[in-house]
Amino acid sequence: MIVRALTGIVFIGVIIGSLLWSVHAVTVVFAAFLVLGVHEFYELFKDHKTIEVSPVLGLSLGLTISALVIASLYQLMPFVVPMAAILPLIFIGLVSEIWRKKKEPIVNSTILLLGLIYVVLPFLLLIGIHHNSPQYPEVGVPIILGMFLLIWTNDTFAYLTGKFLGKTKLIERVSPNKTWEGTIGGILFTLAVGSVLGYFNNNFVFWIPAAAIIAPCAIIGDLFESVLKRNLGIKDSGNILPGHGGILDRFDATLMAVPFFFLWVIVHDLYL
Repeated sequence: MIVRALTGIVFIGVIIGSLLWSVHAVTVVFAAFLVLGVHEFYELFKDHKTIEVSPVLGLSLGLTISALVIASLYQLMPFVVPMAAILPLIFIGLVSEIWRKKKEPIVNSTILLLGLIYVVLPFLLLIGIHHNSPQYPEVGVPIILGMFLLIWTNDTFAYLTGKFLGKTKLIERVSPNKTWEGTIGGILFTLAVGSVLGYFNNNFVFWIPAAAIIAPCAIIGDLFESVLKRNLGIKDSGNILPGHGGILDRFDATLMAVPFFFLWVIVHDLYL
């Protein structure tokens, strides 16, 4: 328990510290999480009997796309370059996976694509939100910190509410410890924190819907990884974070919430 707590403190400290330090620190930290997460994802399938996706191919494809996008964020090349290159790169990756002539080429190609969508996309969106914030750091930092606060609130209070009040299993075959009471408690506390953020930022129109979006997405993200690990017969996605498991274990809710939060940021900026 002490190791888990210390790891959690360091983990949160690294994220908050990078956000408060500089946009470059954010890029380095989340790019590192991206690399570790992509590697971890494809390594999940290394002992699977039928799924034989290439970790080297998946990691190479993910890193190439990430490098192009980050380079464009730093204005080292026009943004149109990575946008134009992504589909051809994915096509080459899928063809390469099929060309390996393994037992299940379609399944392997699907897993290859899933890793890019599930892991690479959310981390690039996090980096992109920070880079493209119009008034960095006054806007960029609060938005991302607020997002993480909502995710962590949902996770923490879903656990606490479920522990003390939980009786009705949510989806027992997927995650035996999750309850409806814990899920509802997590959502309610997340909405409450969203209201507090809206009050202090004088922007209820942004933060209350953001909380309403993040809470269910975080829950689905948690359940998705539980299904993935259960089907693969593993407890943790990795062991890089003592007491917590792997990068995917720690970011399961975040990976699902970020794309929808990003869409909400765009909708809010354009129409509200």
